[in-house]
Amino acid sequence: MEREAAASRKVIERLPEGQNSWKPHARSMELGYLAALVATMPGWPALMIDRDALDLSDPTFRTRPLGSRAELLAALDEALAQARRSLEKTNEAHLNTNWQLKAGDQVLNEGPRYTMIADGVLSHLAHHRGQLTVYLRLKEASVPAIYGPSADEMH
Repeated sequence: MEREAAASRKVIERLPEGQNSWKPHARSMELGYLAALVATMPGWPALMIDRDALDLSDPTFRTRPLGSRAELLAALDEALAQARRSLEKTNEAHLNTNWQLKAGDQVLNEGPRYTMIADGVLSHLAHHRGQLTVYLRLKEASVPAIYGPSADEMH
């Protein structure tokens, strides 16, 4: 979690300001929404530990674009703090209990919390952060090294 949050921080720090509504394609997410998603996803383990399910039809669980890079970084810090608190309070037995992702009455995915955190947060975060690095490239912003050097940091 710490490593992934640090990688997300490097990407967020390079986002162009004032470009929240930009998207590379009509079916793509807007930059502001995608950036807010990457900033807040590290907090998802807290809800996966503290709740037995998440219903995507719940209007209180909606990612909303944030106004600035500073707000995104603050959201990332808060999300990581929430995850740390919940992870510190939990135990292996609880992480082996079932957790569900739902849309109304339909169960979309379920499994042991530790698996759902690995797949639904860490892998999912890497995917969306990867999308965000493509947005950086398309906006002529420098792409940071994440799992190894980037073309921008090798020169």
